[in-house]
Amino acid sequence: MRIGLVGFGVGGRLFHLPYIQAADEWELAGVVTRSPERRAELEAEAPGVPAFDSLDALIDAGVDAVVLTTPPATRRELVLRALARGVHVVADKPFAPDAETARELIAAADRADRTLTVFHNRRWDTDLVTLRGVLESGRLGPIWRADFALEQDDRTVLGQGPNEGLLRDLGAHVVDQLAQLFGPVSRVDAHLDRPGAVDVGFALGLHHANGVYSSVTASKAARREDRRMVVYGAEGSYESHMSDVQVDQLLAGLRPTTDRAVWGVEQEEHWGALSVGEGRIPVPSARGDYTEFYRDLHRAIAEGVEPAVRLDEALHTVEVLDAARRSADTGTRADVV
Repeated sequence: MRIGLVGFGVGGRLFHLPYIQAADEWELAGVVTRSPERRAELEAEAPGVPAFDSLDALIDAGVDAVVLTTPPATRRELVLRALARGVHVVADKPFAPDAETARELIAAADRADRTLTVFHNRRWDTDLVTLRGVLESGRLGPIWRADFALEQDDRTVLGQGPNEGLLRDLGAHVVDQLAQLFGPVSRVDAHLDRPGAVDVGFALGLHHANGVYSSVTASKAARREDRRMVVYGAEGSYESHMSDVQVDQLLAGLRPTTDRAVWGVEQEEHWGALSVGEGRIPVPSARGDYTEFYRDLHRAIAEGVEPAVRLDEALHTVEVLDAARRSADTGTRADVV
């Protein structure tokens, strides 16, 4: 199948292009970018792949699906346009600025009878895939609570547009991760770091419907780095401080197509550890690979089944973020509706 990429900023270059190239199921048909600098980068990273000026021009060239990785303010219009043109769509996160808009996009996909999914690629993070294996082993017993952090020292990528901010950015990823691990969220306690109109950090307390409690913090303005996953269960705990393995590997010049032996595997000194009755046990890194998102997308379209990132799950994530905003604004716990 032929796929097109709309937008070639940091997201397009680092989080989409290498994995589309690594998925043999897809042919990259073109990239929408008007910037001469971005077009030069495209030629260097994907020689011969054409650049287009608009979504319509890309679709006219012939594609089965498009990936929309332009700024959040453009998301709704581009999703609706692509669906109206009859192609399948991957929307980058944040999927929508609010649940009402998310429902509008879901309804449009249903009318068009096209696959629409959201790029919650961090379901395939190395540390999350490793943690999922720990939970599936049952070694922790019934789960009580979890503590996550995704702190990054990077003020250069703090969006300042309407409906932007870190809650809608990294928050979309970690809420999706926690809901995947521990089930739907029913109530939220939230604080947002807001020096101005846009939040640059957050702390969320998520009350899952099954009784598990999870907390997550994130910031890009606090001049610190912290990546943490701690899970507490009846039989012990698991703690991980793995790096952002795949991003670090890309920045070091590795690629999923050419470095398969090491791709997405954390170095031993950063492995997590399981603390149970037998003592503290190192847990070898599983392999994370965002390529799986694109392989799954192809399978969903080819076989007419739901993709791994289902629309009801994407909607739930937006509903949780809406509740977090209400909680932060009122200083009270907010129900997810």
